[in-house]
Amino acid sequence: MTEKHLDPGILKEFKEKKIHKELTFKILDGFNSGKYRNTPAVSVSSIPDMSNNSIVDRAGLKTYSMPAVAFRKRMASLLPEINSSNFGAETSGKIILSLPELEKIGVLLYPLTSFGILNGGSATSYVDRKKNQNFDPDIFNLYEDLFDTLSKKSKGKAKGITPAFIQSNGEPGPDFLELKLRGLLVQALKYQVVTGKISENRGLSPLFPFFQMTSTYNNSQILEKLDTYNESPYLADLVEATGIPITKAETAVQPLISAFTPVEAGKELDLFTTAWGKKDTLLPLPGGHGQNFFVLRGIYKNLYKMGKRFVYIGNIDNIGSTVDPVSLAILALSGKQAAFDFSFKTPVDVKGGILVSDSSGRLNCADIGPAIPKDEVVRYEEMGTPILFNCATGLFNLEYLASTIDTIIEKLPLRFSNQDKDAGKYSQAEQVTWEIMGILDDFLVLAVNKYDRFLAAKMLVEGILTSGIRLDAKVFESSDTLKNLKELAVNLNHGLTSTLTQYYGLTQNGQKWTCQTTANLKNSLHRQPDRKP
Repeated sequence: MTEKHLDPGILKEFKEKKIHKELTFKILDGFNSGKYRNTPAVSVSSIPDMSNNSIVDRAGLKTYSMPAVAFRKRMASLLPEINSSNFGAETSGKIILSLPELEKIGVLLYPLTSFGILNGGSATSYVDRKKNQNFDPDIFNLYEDLFDTLSKKSKGKAKGITPAFIQSNGEPGPDFLELKLRGLLVQALKYQVVTGKISENRGLSPLFPFFQMTSTYNNSQILEKLDTYNESPYLADLVEATGIPITKAETAVQPLISAFTPVEAGKELDLFTTAWGKKDTLLPLPGGHGQNFFVLRGIYKNLYKMGKRFVYIGNIDNIGSTVDPVSLAILALSGKQAAFDFSFKTPVDVKGGILVSDSSGRLNCADIGPAIPKDEVVRYEEMGTPILFNCATGLFNLEYLASTIDTIIEKLPLRFSNQDKDAGKYSQAEQVTWEIMGILDDFLVLAVNKYDRFLAAKMLVEGILTSGIRLDAKVFESSDTLKNLKELAVNLNHGLTSTLTQYYGLTQNGQKWTCQTTANLKNSLHRQPDRKP
């Protein structure tokens, strides 16, 4: 089937399901011409350890040192109004910076930084009953009443506008997006506390504008919800205190592409036209979060023209994907192209990428399944090899990103994976954001604490566990597996508690998390120590 000879029924499917016909056929023709057919898997020579020069132990960091000349040059370039001699101790031609000094530099860089959210996913699999039962039948039985109540409120919605956590009394907390925006406003308030300035510096607001990639499916739903946040108790007071209209997002919409027939050796690919066993029925799918470089290209370039020099990119459903001023300072001072959060893999980290070294010693991120077989990851784990798991948070030097974006779009691997699901047997094409590491040649890996930086839930049951609900139930004592799961849930809940308190500015009142007053928040930001990722 070619684009020029589409049946009327298929043309109707493209239109009604809002599938991007040109992009679909560009991918299809590219595969059949050999461009994507043999995309090599990420080469894995070894699993790197902490001795690698590109890995920074962010969780255990106490000081950061660099050549004094380079430090002064970077400070003069990025923060010319700041006297760099007020920072660090110079010895043997090097500047040694403490964590509080790094944190202050990072906060001073907030006006040069914007925060981006990959917000195109739906809550479909998140609240899928079968998937949640398969997580663990005993745990599902424990939470079934909560699951039934919460899943009804989340079904059919974009995941970003579903509850980010569950209150101790079983009520839903704020939405993921609502919470993310509160975090940005709290940090803007922190900039005000540190500098004495209300918000703007050189015409730039701290961490604003925020930007997002939505999808054809959920864009209107998300934008409508954003409008309602103007009255949100989590945001209203902070908007007034900072003067930042946080709900005005820079938004770009990810197009949908069609599913294809299964990839088979020696056969050309075609459109998958029998979804759910129905003739002339297409299956619309997103092309992976790696498409953000294509979708957000204009936004990245405009932010750079505006004066922004750094951007965060993270998934909407990771509460721990936050602005870390220390990491921002390290990237800015290093002059490197990007920095990526990784934490040591736990049993629930099954969907995502791991840090690997290829045969030339280059670091890369190999997505489990599409890029590195699951059994190979299991083999490394059985050998006792500590594996760094991608936390899906990237911090980019925007000058580099804006100037090389077209090369990145062209070179980022496009991977095809065969699927066997309710809709039938088909293949889908995806780009993985974090495989950009295979394109970059000068970046940092930040080894962070999972329980502060990777609080992500791919299933609702995981979100309930992380929220610390009913962890004293006897079912957790019934097997070693469940005992280990409880230990993991306790650690995740401790991380959630710390993050909600220190980053998002919430406080526990009885069985509910509520907002600190702006006055109390200012006081706590004055004395707040560095949160240790």
